[in-house]
Amino acid sequence: MTPEQRAARVGESMFAVDVASKDTMGMELLACGPGRATMRMAVKPLHLNGHQICHGGFIFTLADSTFAFACNSHNKNAVAAGCSIEFLRPAHAGDVLTCEGVEQTLSGRHGIYDMKVSNQRGEVVAMFRGKSAQIPGHVFPEEAKA
Repeated sequence: MTPEQRAARVGESMFAVDVASKDTMGMELLACGPGRATMRMAVKPLHLNGHQICHGGFIFTLADSTFAFACNSHNKNAVAAGCSIEFLRPAHAGDVLTCEGVEQTLSGRHGIYDMKVSNQRGEVVAMFRGKSAQIPGHVFPEEAKA
């Protein structure tokens, strides 16, 4: 299995059971490759806060979900060990947010990943950095190499 095939299968396996991202938030997984992932979410009225802009928690969740797919893409279970986000501009109802996540480094059990959340005009809405920690197990079972 190539790294690209492995990452795609990780994406399919995780997204199929990701009730939070898929069903609750209405996110779409656009791509899952080795050390990277791309997700999209349309901002709906239910995502708006008291200022009538997208609640930061929803933007964070989009970035965090993208981070999860990117850091698990090698088919080694990984969880967030820490993360931070910088909100750069508001998102409004009707905006379509796309988050692109890229692995910056993977060393031993730990990885650093950057997520860029942009709107449909290509304007950067937020930047998120996450640190992952690998834990025992795999997203899907793989046959041992002979």
